[in-house]
Amino acid sequence: MQTEADYYALFEAYQRGELAAGARASLEARLGAEQRLSQLYAEYLDLTGTLAAYGERRRTRQTISHLHEAMLTAKATPVFEEKAAGGLTYAVNPRLSLSRTEQKLREFWSGHRATVGVAASVAVLAVFSTLTGLSLWHSANAPTASGVRELRREVAQIVRKQDALTRKVATQMGDVATPAVRTNKFSGTGFALTSDGYLVTSAHVIKGADSLLIEGRDHQRYHAETVFTDKKHDLAILRIKDRDFKTFGKLPYTFKAGQADLGERVYTLGYPREDVVYGEGALSARSGYDGDSAFYQVSIPLNPGNSGGPLLDAQGNLIGVVSSRQDDVLGAAFATKSSYLVRLVDSLKNRQPDSDYRLPRFNQLIGAGRPQQIKRLQDFVFVVKVYE
Repeated sequence: MQTEADYYALFEAYQRGELAAGARASLEARLGAEQRLSQLYAEYLDLTGTLAAYGERRRTRQTISHLHEAMLTAKATPVFEEKAAGGLTYAVNPRLSLSRTEQKLREFWSGHRATVGVAASVAVLAVFSTLTGLSLWHSANAPTASGVRELRREVAQIVRKQDALTRKVATQMGDVATPAVRTNKFSGTGFALTSDGYLVTSAHVIKGADSLLIEGRDHQRYHAETVFTDKKHDLAILRIKDRDFKTFGKLPYTFKAGQADLGERVYTLGYPREDVVYGEGALSARSGYDGDSAFYQVSIPLNPGNSGGPLLDAQGNLIGVVSSRQDDVLGAAFATKSSYLVRLVDSLKNRQPDSDYRLPRFNQLIGAGRPQQIKRLQDFVFVVKVYE
C-alpha cells in the first residue's frame, strides 16, 4: 500500500523527467481518473512551490549579506572609522575604489536592512502557515487510525447558521434570556427493522446523542430512543417513542441470514444530503477491513451520511448495513453483514422476552425492476438526526 511519502517521491521523479515513458503515461492517466491522486498532486505542487519561493528569498538575502560583509571587512591599510546613521561605525579603505553598483548596494542595505529582515520573516511565516494548514487539512479529513472513515455526516455549518438566526430573532424581540435552540450536529441513515417501530442504524451515528429524530421522505418525523448498541459490529437498534405512532406498514424486504456471494450486484439508499441518494456496485470481498469477517467490502462510492443505510442484493434481500469506507482505496466501502444483525435481534428476544421483534418474512421486491424496488423502499429509509 503506497503512503503519501511514496506518492510525493513519485511526483518528484515525474517533475524531474526521471520516469520511464510507460510509467509517466500511467501516472498521467491516473491523475486524470483518480480524484484523490489528483488532489495529492496539487498539494505537492503547492508545497514545493512555496518551499522554492522561500529558498529563492533566502538565497537573495544571503547574497546581499555577503556583499555587505565583503565591503565592510575588506582588509587594506590605512583603515578609517566612519559614522553611519544611528551611531554605527564601519571600516572604510581609502584605496578601495567602489563602483556605482556597489555604492548603490551599500545605500540600499543601509536604508532597507529592516525591510529585508521583515520580508524574510514573512517568507518563513508563509512556509510554516502553509505547512500548518496542510497538516490541519489532513487532520480534519484523514481517516481513523485504522485507515477507515466512519460515514456519519457533520452538520456543524447548519448548526452555526441556526444558532446565529436564533440569537438574531431573540435580540430583535428583546428577549436576551432566550435559551439556544438545540440543533442536530450529526446525521446518518436508518431503516425499518420491524413494522411496529424498530429501526436499524450504525452505532457510530448515534454516538454521544442526547436525543434522536427520525425523518422520512415525506417529512414525517418521529422521536426515537436507543434500545441497544453493538459497537463491535457497528450496529444500533432504535425504537419510535411517539405515542401517536402506529406502524411503518408491511416491510417489503427480508433480512438474509446467510452469506452473500462474491461479485453479486448490490445497491443502497442513504442520506449523504437532504434528499435520498441511490448507489450501486458489487460485493468485492466477503470480509471487511483487515479481514474482519463481520463485514462485507463493496465497490460503491459512499459519502458521510450514508452510515446506517441498507445494503440490498438484486432480489431486494437486505444483506448488510453500511458502515464506513477506506480512503486510500478508491470505491472501497464496508457494511456489517445482515447475519450479525439477525443474531443481535435473536439475542435481544432472549434478553427482553416482553419485546416483540417481528422481522419480515416475505420479500415483495423479488422480480421487480430496480426503479420499482426503490419506490417501495423509500418509505422505509430515514434520516437519523443526532442532537447533543
